[in-house]
Amino acid sequence: MDIRYTLVECRLGWLLVAATPRGLCAVSLGDAPEALEAELRRDYPAATVKRDDPALREAAGVLLRHLDGEQPTLDLPLDVQATAFQARVWAALRAIPYGESRTYRQIAAAIGQPGAARAVGSACARNPVSLVIPCHRVVREDGGLGGYRWGIARKHALLERERQPIEAADAL
Repeated sequence: MDIRYTLVECRLGWLLVAATPRGLCAVSLGDAPEALEAELRRDYPAATVKRDDPALREAAGVLLRHLDGEQPTLDLPLDVQATAFQARVWAALRAIPYGESRTYRQIAAAIGQPGAARAVGSACARNPVSLVIPCHRVVREDGGLGGYRWGIARKHALLERERQPIEAADAL
C-alpha cells in the first residue's frame, strides 16, 4: 500500500491527512506532528508512507475550512477498512447533520441494534478518519461528552464550533 500524508497546523493543534490513491485513509488531530506521523506508521506498518504536501494540499484545505466552520459538509473520497458493523455505524455518523449530536444509543437504534450502544462507542474509537466520519458528534445519554480519541477538549471545541452560526467563524 502506498500512503501519502501531510501535516498542517490548525485551530486544534496539528492535523494529519493521509491518503492512498483511492482516498483518505487517516485524518488525525494531535499536539505534535511527530506523534501523528509515528501513529500513522504504526497503523500501517507494511505500507510505504511518504510525506507529500502538494498532493494533499486540497484535502487539507477542505478540512481546515471545515474546522473553521466555513465548510459544514465534507465529501472527500475515503479508503478505509471496516467490519460490516463499523461501516453501518460510520454511515450513521455521516448522516448526523452539522451542528447536531446523537447519543450512542440513538446511533445503535438507527442501525437496527438498539442494545449495541457500547459497540457503537468502540466503532467510534476505531474511526481512522476523524472529521470526515464525525464521531465527535456522538455523546452520552446524560449529555456528557464520553470519550474521544483526540481528547475531550478537542471534542468539546468541535461541538461548540459546529453549534455556532457560519457567519461567526472568525469570532472564535
